[in-house]
Amino acid sequence: MTTTRIIAAALLIVGSGLVLNLAQAQQPGIKRTDLQRHDLSIPGREVVQVRVDFDPGYVAPRHTHPGEEIIYVIEGSLEYEIAGKVARVKAGDVLFVPAGAVHTAKNVGGGNGAELATYVVEKGKPLITLVK
Repeated sequence: MTTTRIIAAALLIVGSGLVLNLAQAQQPGIKRTDLQRHDLSIPGREVVQVRVDFDPGYVAPRHTHPGEEIIYVIEGSLEYEIAGKVARVKAGDVLFVPAGAVHTAKNVGGGNGAELATYVVEKGKPLITLVK
């Protein structure tokens, strides 16, 4: 009986890990590569850097962040809608997204679009919250 319980517990743990991996899976059309995450000297804040690659034509769902987002466009042509205002940018351009601002991004070029996203956010909150 003890061996059966140990095997059942092990299967439950492995199964939980698989469900977590599926929940964190990449969406088609976008690839997020986490680069670094560090606590800041400001209590309750952290900085997160992510490279985000967008396939041609990909449109990110409307979302917010629990802090500011600083964007550097690495390659391609991207269009952002931030709090109802549209900005078209290309490699070498920068953008600022205020904390809590509803925004989206679209790859309007013919090739890969990529950004370096730096987030200064509240620690312990989800980095991205989808908006309907």
